[in-house]
Amino acid sequence: MRRLLRACAALFPTILMLAACGTAATPAPTARPEPDMVIIGYSAPGLVGAQLQIQQGLERRAKAQGWQLLTTTSDGDPQKQVEQIASYIKLGVDAIVAVPDDSKVICAAVEQARAAKIPFYTIDRSPEGCTINMTVLSDNYLAGKQSGQEMVNLLTTRYGEPKGTLLEITGNMAQNVAQLRGGGFQDVVKGYPNIKLITKQGDWDGEKGAAAVREALAAAPEIDGIYVHSDAVYFEAVMGALKDLGRLKARGEEGHIFLAGVDASPAGMKAIRDGFADQVSNQPIPDFGLVADWIAKELKGEAIAEGEVAQDGALWSPAMVKLSPTGPQLFLATTSVTEKNVDLPGLWANQ
Repeated sequence: MRRLLRACAALFPTILMLAACGTAATPAPTARPEPDMVIIGYSAPGLVGAQLQIQQGLERRAKAQGWQLLTTTSDGDPQKQVEQIASYIKLGVDAIVAVPDDSKVICAAVEQARAAKIPFYTIDRSPEGCTINMTVLSDNYLAGKQSGQEMVNLLTTRYGEPKGTLLEITGNMAQNVAQLRGGGFQDVVKGYPNIKLITKQGDWDGEKGAAAVREALAAAPEIDGIYVHSDAVYFEAVMGALKDLGRLKARGEEGHIFLAGVDASPAGMKAIRDGFADQVSNQPIPDFGLVADWIAKELKGEAIAEGEVAQDGALWSPAMVKLSPTGPQLFLATTSVTEKNVDLPGLWANQ
Protein backbone atom coordinates (compact mmCIF):
# COMPACT_ATOMS: atom_id res chain seq x y z
CA MET A 1 0.00 0.00 0.00
CA ARG A 2 2.81 2.42 0.91
CA ARG A 3 4.39 1.71 -2.51
CA LEU A 4 1.07 2.66 -4.14
CA LEU A 5 0.93 5.94 -2.19
CA ARG A 6 4.45 6.76 -3.34
CA ALA A 7 3.47 6.05 -6.92
CA CYS A 8 0.55 8.48 -6.60
CA ALA A 9 2.91 11.13 -5.22
CA ALA A 10 5.34 10.57 -8.08
CA LEU A 11 2.56 11.12 -10.62
CA PHE A 12 1.50 14.42 -9.07
CA PRO A 13 4.14 16.69 -10.74
CA THR A 14 3.03 15.35 -14.14
CA ILE A 15 -0.60 16.17 -13.35
CA LEU A 16 0.50 19.63 -12.20
CA MET A 17 2.39 20.22 -15.44
CA LEU A 18 -0.71 19.33 -17.45
CA ALA A 19 -2.75 21.78 -15.38
CA ALA A 20 -0.20 24.51 -16.10
CA CYS A 21 -0.74 23.93 -19.81
CA GLY A 22 -4.44 24.71 -19.48
CA THR A 23 -6.08 21.33 -18.85
CA ALA A 24 -8.84 20.73 -16.30
CA ALA A 25 -8.32 21.60 -12.64
CA THR A 26 -6.11 19.15 -10.76
CA PRO A 27 -7.91 17.10 -8.07
CA ALA A 28 -6.20 16.50 -4.74
CA PRO A 29 -5.18 12.88 -4.11
CA THR A 30 -7.60 10.81 -2.06
CA ALA A 31 -4.89 9.27 0.14
CA ARG A 32 -2.08 11.06 1.90
CA PRO A 33 1.23 10.57 0.02
CA GLU A 34 4.31 9.99 2.20
CA PRO A 35 2.54 9.87 5.60
CA ASP A 36 5.66 10.92 7.53
CA MET A 37 6.44 13.95 5.34
CA VAL A 38 5.09 17.47 5.87
CA ILE A 39 2.45 17.96 3.17
CA ILE A 40 1.31 21.44 2.11
CA GLY A 41 -1.93 21.80 0.14
CA TYR A 42 -1.83 24.71 -2.29
CA SER A 43 -4.94 26.09 -4.01
CA ALA A 44 -4.34 28.31 -7.05
CA PRO A 45 -6.90 30.17 -9.17
CA GLY A 46 -4.89 29.13 -12.23
CA LEU A 47 -1.40 28.10 -13.29
CA VAL A 48 -0.44 30.49 -16.06
CA GLY A 49 1.68 33.63 -16.09
CA ALA A 50 2.29 35.15 -12.66
CA GLN A 51 0.17 32.48 -10.95
CA LEU A 52 2.48 29.77 -12.25
CA GLN A 53 5.52 31.72 -11.00
CA ILE A 54 3.90 32.06 -7.57
CA GLN A 55 3.35 28.30 -7.43
CA GLN A 56 6.90 27.58 -8.56
CA GLY A 57 8.33 29.94 -5.94
CA LEU A 58 6.34 28.22 -3.21
CA GLU A 59 7.38 24.80 -4.47
CA ARG A 60 11.06 25.78 -4.35
CA ARG A 61 10.72 26.96 -0.75
CA ALA A 62 8.75 23.86 0.26
CA LYS A 63 11.37 21.55 -1.24
CA ALA A 64 14.08 23.47 0.61
CA GLN A 65 12.25 22.57 3.83
CA GLY A 66 12.04 18.92 2.76
CA TRP A 67 8.26 19.14 2.28
CA GLN A 68 5.91 18.05 -0.47
CA LEU A 69 3.60 20.54 -2.16
CA LEU A 70 0.28 19.40 -3.63
CA THR A 71 -1.40 21.85 -6.04
CA THR A 72 -4.98 22.20 -7.27
CA THR A 73 -6.37 24.85 -9.64
CA SER A 74 -9.91 26.20 -9.46
CA ASP A 75 -9.99 27.95 -12.86
CA GLY A 76 -11.25 31.13 -11.21
CA ASP A 77 -14.28 29.46 -9.58
CA PRO A 78 -14.49 30.49 -5.86
CA GLN A 79 -16.85 27.64 -4.92
CA LYS A 80 -14.68 25.05 -6.65
CA GLN A 81 -11.73 26.41 -4.66
CA VAL A 82 -13.61 25.84 -1.39
CA GLU A 83 -14.43 22.28 -2.45
CA GLN A 84 -10.83 21.54 -3.43
CA ILE A 85 -9.55 22.86 -0.11
CA ALA A 86 -12.09 20.60 1.63
CA SER A 87 -10.37 17.67 -0.06
CA TYR A 88 -7.04 18.80 1.43
CA ILE A 89 -8.65 18.93 4.86
CA LYS A 90 -10.01 15.41 4.42
CA LEU A 91 -6.54 14.30 3.32
CA GLY A 92 -5.06 15.70 6.54
CA VAL A 93 -2.43 18.05 5.12
CA ASP A 94 -0.19 19.90 7.59
CA ALA A 95 -0.98 23.38 6.25
CA ILE A 96 -3.03 25.01 3.50
CA VAL A 97 -1.93 27.89 1.27
CA ALA A 98 -4.22 29.60 -1.22
CA VAL A 99 -4.47 32.53 -3.60
CA PRO A 100 -8.15 33.36 -3.00
CA ASP A 101 -10.46 33.55 -5.98
CA ASP A 102 -12.75 35.65 -3.78
CA SER A 103 -11.58 37.19 -0.51
CA LYS A 104 -14.95 36.62 1.19
CA VAL A 105 -15.90 33.21 -0.21
CA ILE A 106 -12.54 31.76 0.86
CA CYS A 107 -13.64 32.16 4.50
CA ALA A 108 -15.86 29.07 4.17
CA ALA A 109 -12.72 27.02 3.54
CA VAL A 110 -10.86 28.84 6.34
CA GLU A 111 -13.54 27.88 8.87
CA GLN A 112 -13.41 24.23 7.76
CA ALA A 113 -9.63 24.22 8.19
CA ARG A 114 -9.90 25.87 11.59
CA ALA A 115 -12.32 23.17 12.74
CA ALA A 116 -9.77 20.56 11.63
CA LYS A 117 -6.94 22.49 13.36
CA ILE A 118 -5.04 22.93 10.07
CA PRO A 119 -3.16 26.26 9.73
CA PHE A 120 -4.25 28.40 6.78
CA TYR A 121 -2.18 30.93 4.80
CA THR A 122 -2.85 33.03 1.73
CA ILE A 123 -0.58 34.53 -0.91
CA ASP A 124 -1.14 37.69 -2.95
CA ARG A 125 -4.63 38.35 -1.51
CA SER A 126 -5.90 38.34 2.05
CA PRO A 127 -9.34 37.08 3.08
CA GLU A 128 -12.19 39.32 4.19
CA GLY A 129 -14.32 38.35 7.15
CA CYS A 130 -12.16 35.65 8.73
CA THR A 131 -8.79 35.24 10.43
CA ILE A 132 -5.93 33.12 9.11
CA ASN A 133 -2.36 32.42 10.18
CA MET A 134 -0.70 34.79 7.69
CA THR A 135 -0.94 36.47 4.30
CA VAL A 136 2.18 37.12 2.19
CA LEU A 137 1.62 39.73 -0.48
CA SER A 138 3.11 42.67 -2.26
CA ASP A 139 2.52 46.00 -0.60
CA ASN A 140 -0.27 46.72 -3.07
CA TYR A 141 -1.08 50.03 -1.42
CA LEU A 142 2.55 51.11 -1.89
CA ALA A 143 2.41 49.94 -5.52
CA GLY A 144 -0.64 52.12 -6.15
CA LYS A 145 1.06 55.06 -4.45
CA GLN A 146 4.17 54.63 -6.61
CA SER A 147 2.09 54.72 -9.79
CA GLY A 148 0.10 57.67 -8.47
CA GLN A 149 3.21 59.66 -7.63
CA GLU A 150 4.73 59.00 -11.06
CA MET A 151 1.51 60.20 -12.71
CA VAL A 152 1.67 63.39 -10.63
CA ASN A 153 5.29 63.88 -11.69
CA LEU A 154 4.42 63.36 -15.37
CA LEU A 155 1.50 65.79 -15.24
CA THR A 156 3.67 68.36 -13.47
CA THR A 157 6.31 68.04 -16.18
CA ARG A 158 3.66 68.44 -18.89
CA TYR A 159 1.79 71.40 -17.44
CA GLY A 160 4.21 72.97 -14.97
CA GLU A 161 1.86 71.98 -12.15
CA PRO A 162 -0.07 68.84 -11.09
CA LYS A 163 -3.22 69.11 -13.16
CA GLY A 164 -5.00 67.11 -15.85
CA THR A 165 -7.31 64.14 -16.26
CA LEU A 166 -6.54 60.50 -15.42
CA LEU A 167 -8.40 57.25 -16.04
CA GLU A 168 -8.14 54.38 -13.55
CA ILE A 169 -9.13 50.85 -14.62
CA THR A 170 -9.63 48.63 -11.59
CA GLY A 171 -9.43 44.92 -10.96
CA ASN A 172 -12.16 42.94 -9.22
CA MET A 173 -13.19 45.19 -6.35
CA ALA A 174 -14.38 42.17 -4.35
CA GLN A 175 -10.67 41.40 -3.83
CA ASN A 176 -8.60 43.37 -1.37
CA VAL A 177 -5.67 43.49 -3.81
CA ALA A 178 -7.73 45.69 -6.14
CA GLN A 179 -8.97 47.76 -3.20
CA LEU A 180 -5.40 48.42 -2.09
CA ARG A 181 -4.04 49.21 -5.56
CA GLY A 182 -6.90 51.62 -6.04
CA GLY A 183 -6.59 53.09 -2.56
CA GLY A 184 -2.88 53.85 -2.84
CA PHE A 185 -3.29 55.51 -6.22
CA GLN A 186 -6.35 57.51 -5.24
CA ASP A 187 -4.84 58.68 -1.94
CA VAL A 188 -1.98 60.29 -3.88
CA VAL A 189 -4.12 61.80 -6.63
CA LYS A 190 -6.81 63.23 -4.34
CA GLY A 191 -4.14 65.42 -2.75
CA TYR A 192 -4.11 67.46 -5.96
CA PRO A 193 -7.47 69.18 -6.53
CA ASN A 194 -6.65 70.09 -10.14
CA ILE A 195 -6.31 66.44 -11.16
CA LYS A 196 -9.59 64.88 -12.27
CA LEU A 197 -9.84 61.11 -11.81
CA ILE A 198 -12.23 58.89 -13.77
CA THR A 199 -12.53 55.34 -12.37
CA LYS A 200 -13.98 52.37 -14.26
CA GLN A 201 -14.15 48.76 -13.11
CA GLY A 202 -12.34 46.21 -15.26
CA ASP A 203 -12.67 42.98 -13.18
CA TRP A 204 -9.26 41.71 -14.37
CA ASP A 205 -10.69 41.43 -17.90
CA GLY A 206 -8.64 42.90 -20.74
CA GLU A 207 -11.63 43.40 -23.01
CA LYS A 208 -13.50 45.25 -20.27
CA GLY A 209 -10.43 47.43 -19.87
CA ALA A 210 -10.34 48.20 -23.59
CA ALA A 211 -14.05 49.04 -23.53
CA ALA A 212 -13.48 51.35 -20.56
CA VAL A 213 -10.79 53.20 -22.52
CA ARG A 214 -13.07 53.70 -25.51
CA GLU A 215 -15.95 54.84 -23.33
CA ALA A 216 -13.84 57.20 -21.24
CA LEU A 217 -12.08 58.82 -24.21
CA ALA A 218 -15.40 59.34 -25.99
CA ALA A 219 -16.67 61.29 -22.97
CA ALA A 220 -13.35 62.93 -22.00
CA PRO A 221 -10.92 63.08 -24.95
CA GLU A 222 -8.59 65.26 -22.87
CA ILE A 223 -7.45 62.28 -20.75
CA ASP A 224 -3.73 62.61 -20.04
CA GLY A 225 -2.97 59.23 -18.48
CA ILE A 226 -4.31 55.77 -17.75
CA TYR A 227 -3.53 53.77 -14.62
CA VAL A 228 -4.42 50.06 -14.58
CA HIS A 229 -4.49 47.73 -11.61
CA SER A 230 -2.60 45.10 -13.62
CA ASP A 231 -0.31 45.74 -16.57
CA ALA A 232 -0.30 41.97 -17.17
CA VAL A 233 -4.06 42.00 -17.74
CA TYR A 234 -4.67 45.37 -19.31
CA PHE A 235 -1.68 46.85 -21.14
CA GLU A 236 -2.03 44.94 -24.39
CA ALA A 237 -5.79 45.52 -24.61
CA VAL A 238 -5.53 49.17 -23.59
CA MET A 239 -2.81 49.90 -26.13
CA GLY A 240 -4.86 48.09 -28.76
CA ALA A 241 -7.84 50.33 -28.00
CA LEU A 242 -5.65 53.43 -28.11
CA LYS A 243 -4.22 52.35 -31.46
CA ASP A 244 -7.70 51.79 -32.89
CA LEU A 245 -8.64 55.30 -31.78
CA GLY A 246 -5.48 56.84 -33.21
CA ARG A 247 -4.37 57.79 -29.69
CA LEU A 248 -1.41 55.46 -29.19
CA LYS A 249 1.66 57.70 -29.14
CA ALA A 250 5.15 56.95 -27.85
CA ARG A 251 6.81 58.85 -25.03
CA GLY A 252 7.96 62.23 -26.30
CA GLU A 253 5.39 62.38 -29.10
CA GLU A 254 2.67 65.00 -29.01
CA GLY A 255 -0.54 63.52 -27.65
CA HIS A 256 1.17 60.74 -25.70
CA ILE A 257 -1.17 59.32 -23.06
CA PHE A 258 0.77 58.34 -19.97
CA LEU A 259 0.42 54.67 -19.07
CA ALA A 260 1.16 53.18 -15.64
CA GLY A 261 0.19 50.04 -13.77
CA VAL A 262 1.01 47.42 -11.17
CA ASP A 263 2.80 44.08 -11.71
CA ALA A 264 5.84 44.85 -13.92
CA SER A 265 4.92 41.76 -15.91
CA PRO A 266 6.73 40.89 -19.13
CA ALA A 267 3.96 42.78 -20.96
CA GLY A 268 4.45 45.81 -18.74
CA MET A 269 8.23 45.81 -19.16
CA LYS A 270 7.92 45.42 -22.93
CA ALA A 271 5.56 48.40 -23.09
CA ILE A 272 8.14 50.53 -21.30
CA ARG A 273 10.96 49.33 -23.55
CA ASP A 274 8.83 49.94 -26.63
CA GLY A 275 8.22 53.50 -25.48
CA PHE A 276 4.46 53.37 -24.90
CA ALA A 277 4.31 52.97 -21.10
CA ASP A 278 5.84 55.23 -18.49
CA GLN A 279 5.80 53.34 -15.20
CA VAL A 280 4.97 49.99 -13.59
CA SER A 281 5.22 48.92 -9.95
CA ASN A 282 7.12 45.64 -9.67
CA GLN A 283 5.67 42.81 -7.62
CA PRO A 284 8.26 40.40 -6.16
CA ILE A 285 6.26 37.45 -7.54
CA PRO A 286 8.95 34.73 -7.19
CA ASP A 287 9.40 35.62 -3.50
CA PHE A 288 5.81 34.99 -2.37
CA GLY A 289 7.04 31.51 -1.49
CA LEU A 290 8.55 33.14 1.62
CA VAL A 291 5.34 32.01 3.30
CA ALA A 292 7.02 28.61 3.71
CA ASP A 293 9.47 30.15 6.19
CA TRP A 294 6.60 31.27 8.41
CA ILE A 295 4.80 27.96 8.07
CA ALA A 296 8.00 26.31 9.32
CA LYS A 297 8.11 28.65 12.32
CA GLU A 298 4.52 27.91 13.29
CA LEU A 299 4.88 24.16 12.81
CA LYS A 300 7.71 24.42 15.36
CA GLY A 301 5.44 26.30 17.75
CA GLU A 302 6.91 29.77 17.16
CA ALA A 303 4.58 32.76 17.03
CA ILE A 304 4.59 35.26 14.15
CA ALA A 305 5.81 38.60 15.44
CA GLU A 306 5.02 42.06 14.07
CA GLY A 307 7.94 44.06 12.73
CA GLU A 308 10.43 44.62 9.93
CA VAL A 309 11.87 41.77 7.86
CA ALA A 310 15.08 42.52 5.99
CA GLN A 311 17.24 40.58 3.56
CA ASP A 312 20.36 42.02 1.98
CA GLY A 313 20.05 42.45 -1.78
CA ALA A 314 16.33 41.63 -2.00
CA LEU A 315 14.23 44.23 -3.82
CA TRP A 316 11.29 43.38 -1.54
CA SER A 317 13.37 44.34 1.51
CA PRO A 318 12.60 45.83 3.92
CA ALA A 319 9.28 44.06 4.24
CA MET A 320 6.94 44.50 7.17
CA VAL A 321 4.80 42.11 9.19
CA LYS A 322 1.69 43.94 10.36
CA LEU A 323 -1.19 42.65 12.45
CA SER A 324 -4.65 42.99 10.97
CA PRO A 325 -8.21 41.75 11.61
CA THR A 326 -7.49 38.88 9.20
CA GLY A 327 -4.23 37.91 10.93
CA PRO A 328 -0.56 38.82 10.38
CA GLN A 329 0.29 40.17 6.93
CA LEU A 330 3.79 40.23 5.43
CA PHE A 331 3.99 43.12 2.99
CA LEU A 332 6.82 42.82 0.47
CA ALA A 333 8.00 46.16 -0.89
CA THR A 334 7.31 46.97 -4.55
CA THR A 335 9.71 48.79 -6.88
CA SER A 336 8.75 51.67 -9.18
CA VAL A 337 10.03 50.86 -12.67
CA THR A 338 10.53 53.42 -15.45
CA GLU A 339 12.70 53.54 -18.56
CA LYS A 340 15.62 54.40 -16.25
CA ASN A 341 15.69 51.06 -14.38
CA VAL A 342 13.70 48.70 -16.61
CA ASP A 343 16.71 46.38 -17.00
CA LEU A 344 17.34 45.92 -13.26
CA PRO A 345 18.15 42.19 -12.85
CA GLY A 346 16.15 41.68 -9.65
CA LEU A 347 12.80 42.55 -11.24
CA TRP A 348 10.73 39.39 -11.58
CA ALA A 349 10.12 39.75 -15.32
CA ASN A 350 13.89 39.94 -15.85
CA GLN A 351 14.65 36.71 -13.99
